[in-house]
Amino acid sequence: MADPDHLPVEIQSAALAVRDAYLFAVANPEILQEIPCYCGCGTMGHTSNLSCFASPTEEGALEFDSHALGCSICVDIAQDVMRLMRQQAQLSEIQSFVHSRYSRYGPPTGAVAPP
Repeated sequence: MADPDHLPVEIQSAALAVRDAYLFAVANPEILQEIPCYCGCGTMGHTSNLSCFASPTEEGALEFDSHALGCSICVDIAQDVMRLMRQQAQLSEIQSFVHSRYSRYGPPTGAVAPP
């Protein structure tokens, strides 16, 4: 997990599950960029679950997005990814789980969703 002191104030003061999801996103962008989101945020230009939390800048840093502060689907997906990674699940297993649990909420963002 990333250092909580590097989070914007509004994220630092968010509920623990939300704050932990942001910390996980910052520490594991390569994983969440491979996980689709199903909250409908693709219409906002989001391309993966990572986009709900942060986007890479041209300099390679991450710019925070406030979307996940108010979206339980985004946070729940990140929390599930965290749990599955602790259980040492493979990326394809995590993607399949996320798809099976969340696809009923909407179309996936640009990250590849399993069939």
